[in-house]
Amino acid sequence: MNLISYETSLNMLELLEVNASKNENVPLSLALGRTLSKDVIAKYNDPRFPTASMDGYAVIHSDLDSDSIRVLGDNPAGHDETRVVTEGTCIKTFTGSKMPQGADTLIQIENVDAIDGKITIEEKVPLANAVRPIGEGYKSGDVLIKKGTKIGFAEIGVMAGLNIVMANVAVRPRVAVISTGSEILDLGVESDNPSQIRSSNNYTLAALFEQAGAQVIQLGTVGDDKDSIMKTFENALCSADILVSTGGVSVGDYDFVKDIVPRLGAEVIFKGVAIKPGRHIMVAQREDKFVLALPGFAYSSTVVSMLYVLPLIAKMLGKENSFKTVEAKLSEDFHKRSRFTEFTACNVTIEDGQYFVNFDGKKVGSSAILTNMLERSALMISGEEDKNLEEGTFVNVILLENF
Repeated sequence: MNLISYETSLNMLELLEVNASKNENVPLSLALGRTLSKDVIAKYNDPRFPTASMDGYAVIHSDLDSDSIRVLGDNPAGHDETRVVTEGTCIKTFTGSKMPQGADTLIQIENVDAIDGKITIEEKVPLANAVRPIGEGYKSGDVLIKKGTKIGFAEIGVMAGLNIVMANVAVRPRVAVISTGSEILDLGVESDNPSQIRSSNNYTLAALFEQAGAQVIQLGTVGDDKDSIMKTFENALCSADILVSTGGVSVGDYDFVKDIVPRLGAEVIFKGVAIKPGRHIMVAQREDKFVLALPGFAYSSTVVSMLYVLPLIAKMLGKENSFKTVEAKLSEDFHKRSRFTEFTACNVTIEDGQYFVNFDGKKVGSSAILTNMLERSALMISGEEDKNLEEGTFVNVILLENF
């Protein structure tokens, strides 16, 4: 098999044209986890007027040298204060309240002694103390949340503060997931055949894709039967934007998927990449639909999905990146096992702002399993040209979403 390099495969994936213009409006209460399709821009300054940041007295700063200052009354939060503070007067003003006209400073309650409608200053404060100026939070026209952002609790709060009732979000791409192979047993299915294994691929990948913002169509499993696979794939492409299958792409007699995909009328973009794990990956396109046929081994299919399926989902959502790559320093020697670009499960720690990599408890080689990705795990990248790497070497690391 002629293998292309990892870098070439990424370039080819990047050139694929996808429809990233689909968007819809959803109620803000249902927008959590969705992806913004338009920038959220502030229409007003925050605050719109000078605002008290604590409880105290709104005064003219030069009056702090006076023997006493007369209190005109109270100014609770939410009150549209119209009285004007003049020389020798002040207004008791509470946290979040609009600062009265004429006042330029707020002196907190604990700094004064209030007796008979007057205050005496026990400890002075600087000019403009405890006053939030107009636009301190943000200014009209500021981009507060960028297009492509995954909406979390903070984004919900900001949009609520802007009175955004309906959030404009990207339509979630539909990803159909299926595991192929007669040795695979779906969840809940029982068998007396000890050589069969429980399916985890379709559930692992479905969770991965949903976490990335996709809507998943779970197709379960199908045995090594050409007609059944063909029919299942054809039906999936009628409703899905992306079809992801596991198994059947290697060179065995029962690896039918690699032959079926072209028969669907899909153009093979590339098949076979010099990566470990996952070199037998196939990426194909039929009109505006995509087919990604992945290896059947659970760890391999998961890694390859991160490298190739997540970027496609991100493009359809209008996002720039599907994962974060950082530079990290090896805390121990690393033995490279192949001449391919390798993606090795590792542990990442942060010390004084620097990322460090170690492999404590991680399985390698043919024993690599999905538990490698539990807890604070990441994927270390070692290139085709890399040999064994010594402790202290800087490497690139893909951070997983649960990091």
